[in-house]
Amino acid sequence: MLIVPIKEGENIERALKKYKKKFERTGVIKELRARQQFTKKSVLRRQEIIKAEYVQKLREQED
Repeated sequence: MLIVPIKEGENIERALKKYKKKFERTGVIKELRARQQFTKKSVLRRQEIIKAEYVQKLREQED
């Protein structure tokens, strides 16, 4: 359960924005989308490797 503390006189729009950001960080939507279809472990591993290579290239370009 998400709890968003609201200060006295705080705008409801700001509270909603805080709630949405907190909800997004939990990763619920991402997990639900992933569960809609089965992905083999080998495919997941391949995607991880591709992402790692991409990130490594970006870091090398910064240097």
